[in-house]
Amino acid sequence: MKYRWSIAPPQPVLAGQLARELRLSPLLAQCLLNRGYSDPFTISHFLEPRLKNLADPFLLPQMDKMVERLFAARERSEEVVIFGDYDVDGVTSTALLMSVLRPLGWKIHYYLPNRLDEGYGLSRDGVENCLAKYPARVLLAVDCGSTATETICWLKERGVDVLVLDHHQISNPAPEALALVNPQAAPPGTPSFRELCSAGLAFKLAHAILKRGRQTGLPGSQETDLRQQLDLVALGTIADLVPLTGENRIFVATGLPHLERTQRPGLRALKEVARIESAVGVYEVGFQLAPRLNAAGRLENAERSLHLLLAQSVAEALPLANELDTCNRERQEIERNIAHQVIGAVRARFDPQTDFVIVEGQLLWHIGVVGIVASRVLREFYRPTIILGGDTGAWRGSGRSIDGFDLAAALRGCDDLLLRHGGHAMAAGLSIHPDQLPAFRERLNRLAQQTLTAEQLQPLLHLDADVPLDELTIDRLRELERLGPTGQGNRPLQLAARGLSLRGQPRRVGKEQQHAKFTVTDGRTFRDVIWWGAGEKPLPTGAFDLAIIPELNEYNGSTTVQLRLLDWQPAK
Repeated sequence: MKYRWSIAPPQPVLAGQLARELRLSPLLAQCLLNRGYSDPFTISHFLEPRLKNLADPFLLPQMDKMVERLFAARERSEEVVIFGDYDVDGVTSTALLMSVLRPLGWKIHYYLPNRLDEGYGLSRDGVENCLAKYPARVLLAVDCGSTATETICWLKERGVDVLVLDHHQISNPAPEALALVNPQAAPPGTPSFRELCSAGLAFKLAHAILKRGRQTGLPGSQETDLRQQLDLVALGTIADLVPLTGENRIFVATGLPHLERTQRPGLRALKEVARIESAVGVYEVGFQLAPRLNAAGRLENAERSLHLLLAQSVAEALPLANELDTCNRERQEIERNIAHQVIGAVRARFDPQTDFVIVEGQLLWHIGVVGIVASRVLREFYRPTIILGGDTGAWRGSGRSIDGFDLAAALRGCDDLLLRHGGHAMAAGLSIHPDQLPAFRERLNRLAQQTLTAEQLQPLLHLDADVPLDELTIDRLRELERLGPTGQGNRPLQLAARGLSLRGQPRRVGKEQQHAKFTVTDGRTFRDVIWWGAGEKPLPTGAFDLAIIPELNEYNGSTTVQLRLLDWQPAK
């Protein structure tokens, strides 16, 4: 797939001034400007993310009410049940709160819904099953509940106090929970915390409880070291694809070292089955740890993932980690089969001039993997994509979008065709009767055609700067690593190198010759290039420009500079 290249406009005067004042290279200063950081104070906080810069947790809306009710439950020996969610964010949030509250004297249980039987979020079926198992007076909904108006009203009528700790969009009217701690409700003029997922919010709640506990003499609160929970916070934050900015950047930057040296038996076992032996970064979390934790919840129930995180020994944890590994392989096979069917069907009839949205559904497609399939189809065709599956009744689906098309808003425009829907601009979920699928596809395409331009249907590649090859040294790349951890909301460093030519012949590498390696030169400096997934695509020839991610390649004790190819075009 060819990209539209967008190179950030150079700001040599301001970049030079920042470089001198902060003792940075002009290239790093330019990259910081590209990310919206232009004053020394903000840049210092960005480059040195520290826990001491976290805001007071009581600045979150209704945090004081939530803490007050939890302390009252402890004093009265009331049982509290955490109603979590089945994704990594929900599971890590639940594990964190269980790990902190139970040793401090709370009578606390957890319940995770079954994706297939009880649906998403704080559903009526899920809550009834939860209370049948744990007849608690206090229910703490974590990573769900912000739109569960009817369910919370039903609970309230039965004398259950509902506390909601969530980061998703809030319904209008908002549910009548006793306390709704959600960054979306933060009033103007206060820290928004809007980037936080539920793992970060669980840390904030635990921080607020310890802060109140230390003021009131709660036994154990002085000895509790909340930093030991940062491995879970980093894991949930990266897995939930929230922006790695603000407090999330602090959580991930400080949490990854804790995850790397974690003593939590479950995570040690999970790293072992994932064969992670070196440093743990955003990639290892996003592509090795999180998918295994997610697999159980996608196919059935996430309890095994939670049991793993709460395991007390490696002997207890290792069988669970192996089960999740097996479950993940099963999930991958199901996902591959559905993606193969979808991509084949779409490719056979795809018209890029008229097909602005892809909507595909089929009886018995597993609803636990449709979101991942939607992401794969979007990468293949670069169109907003919704994939649905289910049984003979209503179908459930998941969608992923592209910049410029608000998927949640588009679903609101199809409200009369849908049974249920919700989500964000870039990702959403829905349920629909299958006989409404053709009308839904047609209307969604019409809405997209009114919104998207042809240019927006070609993926955009954001590049930080044009650089000569001799700028890309080991020392420079080590300095540029300070931009990390990169991910959602803090894109990786991506550069353009122009006027290059090949030195020697490219070679295909990999078990199926699916990658390519070659050496390039600008006439003065040579650099090795790796093109992952090159497949049968044409390789650069003549004079060309490259869009690259520069990396340090460490092999056999030596370190070299390697350029990861994103795209290429003939030199202009």
